[in-house]
Amino acid sequence: MSKFIQLHLLTSYAPSNLNRDDLGRPKTARMGGSERLRVSSQSLKRNWRVSDLFEQSLGENIGTRTKRLGTQVFNQLTELGTAEKQAKAWAIEIAGVFGKGKKDSLDIEQLAHISPEEMQAVTSLATTLATENRGPDKEELALLRRNASAVDIALFGRMLASSPEFNCEAACQVAHAISVHGVAVEEDYFTAVDDLNNADSDLGAAHIGEAAFAAALFYSYVCIDKELLVNNLGGDLELANKAIAALVEAAVKVSPKGKQNSFASRAYASFVLAEKGDQQPRSLSVAFLKPISGENQAEDAVQVLQRQADNFDKVYGACADGRYSVNATTGEGSFEQLKTFIAD
Repeated sequence: MSKFIQLHLLTSYAPSNLNRDDLGRPKTARMGGSERLRVSSQSLKRNWRVSDLFEQSLGENIGTRTKRLGTQVFNQLTELGTAEKQAKAWAIEIAGVFGKGKKDSLDIEQLAHISPEEMQAVTSLATTLATENRGPDKEELALLRRNASAVDIALFGRMLASSPEFNCEAACQVAHAISVHGVAVEEDYFTAVDDLNNADSDLGAAHIGEAAFAAALFYSYVCIDKELLVNNLGGDLELANKAIAALVEAAVKVSPKGKQNSFASRAYASFVLAEKGDQQPRSLSVAFLKPISGENQAEDAVQVLQRQADNFDKVYGACADGRYSVNATTGEGSFEQLKTFIAD
């Protein structure tokens, strides 16, 4: 079994606003002396984790990331007949296992990633408390679990400040996606027409607005530590392989949802290079330190990426034991074979 699996992806998006900053504009970053379009790793991971692909493949093994566990427990208790005052006190105690509670609130202060086993334990405890009309004791509040089967926790990690012994180190690292060329964010001035305005007296639009957008070819990089992933999942190699397959398919096919209804910003990766081996991983982002400037961006980007991988090999020796690529711009390679290569 190879320790590391690395994915290098090139994905093109027509004008869109995939991931917005605090002003509602597409996120950017400076790289190689020019402004690049950027999609944060947080956005990518969130969209992969909640995608239909992930749900269909791993539905029973996906955790819940929330501040609102206390509200869920409170609702369950009151629906089972517990008085509101008691239900609130017990819900706060249970939610407090997963993080520090907010003052006078059922919520905890930080998002907690809760595994399916932990959620089931919480639900069972709430049912018991409601049935027996009593509060939880210390032993019953031992709700945290290690080596859970939540693949999203195993892949992306978990940090519980109040219970660090139940932290989980992420087995999957995801870089911010960045355009391989310089970009200029543009503004779309738009209007909306009132269907019932017959223009007899008012010729104006019912709404006027502006929306920022940009088009880009993104380079994305994902590194999976398979040994760590298997360990995070309690040694379940079959589940680890299933998680990797789902992650790869989501990374290739699932798009960020920012302003998706306005731009239909859905895309598959045009080029994917998969590598596996025990060698120390490295990104190939340096290939795009000099922005692609020609008109044939997709072809140029693929050539530059492959040349950079070859040059690393020449200098440092083979940086991977095996590679497989698919190129949807030329019709080369098979995604099914790519998944088989990664799973072997």
